[in-house]
Amino acid sequence: MPEYAYEPGRGLPLDPAPDQAADLLAHASRLVVDSLSDVGDRPYGAPPLDDAFVAALLDDRPGAAQPADQALATLMRAAAQGQESRSGGHLAYIPGSGLLTAAVGDLLATVANRYTGVSEASPGAVALEAGVLRWLCELFGLPEGAQAVFLSGGSMANLTALVAAREHHAPGQPQRATVYVGEQAHASVRKAARTIGILPAHVRVCPSLDGVRLDTAALRVLIKQDRHDGLLPTAVVAAAGTTNTGAVDDLAVLADLAADLGVWLHVDGAYGGFFQLTERGRRRLAGIERADSITLDPHKSLFLPFGTGALVVRDRQTLVDAFGEEADYLRDLTGSPALPDFAELTPELTRDWRGARVWFALKTHGLQPFIDALDGALDLAAWAHDELAAIPGVTTCGPPDLSIVGFRIAGDDAAQDAVLGHVNGGGRAWLSSTQLDGQVVIRLAVLSHRTRRDHVAHVIDRVREFVAGSG
Repeated sequence: MPEYAYEPGRGLPLDPAPDQAADLLAHASRLVVDSLSDVGDRPYGAPPLDDAFVAALLDDRPGAAQPADQALATLMRAAAQGQESRSGGHLAYIPGSGLLTAAVGDLLATVANRYTGVSEASPGAVALEAGVLRWLCELFGLPEGAQAVFLSGGSMANLTALVAAREHHAPGQPQRATVYVGEQAHASVRKAARTIGILPAHVRVCPSLDGVRLDTAALRVLIKQDRHDGLLPTAVVAAAGTTNTGAVDDLAVLADLAADLGVWLHVDGAYGGFFQLTERGRRRLAGIERADSITLDPHKSLFLPFGTGALVVRDRQTLVDAFGEEADYLRDLTGSPALPDFAELTPELTRDWRGARVWFALKTHGLQPFIDALDGALDLAAWAHDELAAIPGVTTCGPPDLSIVGFRIAGDDAAQDAVLGHVNGGGRAWLSSTQLDGQVVIRLAVLSHRTRRDHVAHVIDRVREFVAGSG
């Protein structure tokens, strides 16, 4: 493939001529197809690190142009260093499998390079994105006046929600604001609270009834005591699927409590929120429609590329109150009453056309394959739990609320590390561990749309093999 270099009469120095552009895209297309070949069956575990190559990357600096095929080869080699998150054997942490259709939508959006912070700049792009965002509001049964926004991920969504809650319940007084989280709340919630000026001592970690779900009676006592002490109870953060075990808080009871005590109810559904698309998921997430805000991660349970998060809020005006800001240099951009100006809804002024990847994937596949994949994850997790619970010496954390199964084998924490090493050492699947009540617990997280029954069966066989060999 010809290298990129300026040739008189063949385009601008930074814009390839049509034949060069076609060559580049054709070569990149071949690499993409090769990259996806049998990706679901690849080992998840990282291959040995190429230390020399990584060191060379660290020392690499921009300079003279090089042939595009050479640069593409380096890029793909860099991508190959590390764990294969696209594999169906990815059962660790929260899997993120990625979709080609979303990447294609992203490519076209990036080439178009539309600015979407103010609607007047790109009304078509904003309208396309806004249509998907309205669907998110409708999916969770939120009323007219609700608003959703796309962000980089769950961490930014949680932060954005807490800013809105703080401005609504403790405007100008962050030092008096209090936030209430469960023992299993995602670390990004505590980080977000600190970032927005809420004192660490005012981030209340509430006890749990069963070790995984918020104790609403204890929470009520905490909120009333804080208010009596002159503090400003601001937000309760509930979980629609914790990272550790996938547990879902009693959202309906928490909604009653939040309404009764006048606090913001934020639901962190980064992992579990999109199970709302399934019949079982809607039952398990009952009450989520009463939340003031909901964090979602399409890059998790809609299988989109990393960097695709979302926040849904009940009242659009709460975002405007938190982030709206006049700027003299934007006076010529007036926007459209029918379209949102995303710049007044989030901390971002400059933002890409983030919704294109979501829209294109949903349009080209339709909703049903996503629903089927999520139902399949629920089925596999339930089956894995029953199979593991039947192995002598294995204790589970209970039937999964969603698609994460936690378990321990007989023995101390070293035994858990040993069985984890045995399972992962097979190369076909990869689990992770966490700690609950001071003890190591193994996690099996089913979410990738590429995970099949044989991936999960391999894990169960390895656990059974290890237990039999150590008995």
